[in-house]
Amino acid sequence: MNDLPASPNEETQSARPTLHVCVTCRRSAPEAVPLGRTLYETLLDKADTARVMLQPVSCLAACSSGCTATISMPGKWAWLLGHLNLDKADDFLIYAGLYAASKTGTVMPSKRPSSLNDMILGRFPALLSTPQEPT
Repeated sequence: MNDLPASPNEETQSARPTLHVCVTCRRSAPEAVPLGRTLYETLLDKADTARVMLQPVSCLAACSSGCTATISMPGKWAWLLGHLNLDKADDFLIYAGLYAASKTGTVMPSKRPSSLNDMILGRFPALLSTPQEPT
């Protein structure tokens, strides 16, 4: 059984990773602006949009894992990420760059910022991260 997603081609090599950030996460302060929304807006302010695409999403159903996001790119593993917060925003963008530079979408723990050592919640085959037409 092959444990790798489809081989990247020229098109996928030049693509940007997409970060889908849950903007409805309220785990830490139910009465305030959702922390996920604040994280998304912080990432928008800090991100180089030529290198990463940011998309808001409502509820990734990982509420017990704090602020959550996914990262995906054609031809690479997609990841569900949790335990994110504003203090980790810069490191999360560094991780996105490492993810984009990887062949398969796997960034080993020893290569990513140490503040993100608990963020991996799960991974999904590359095929699932392919953009779909709305139905």
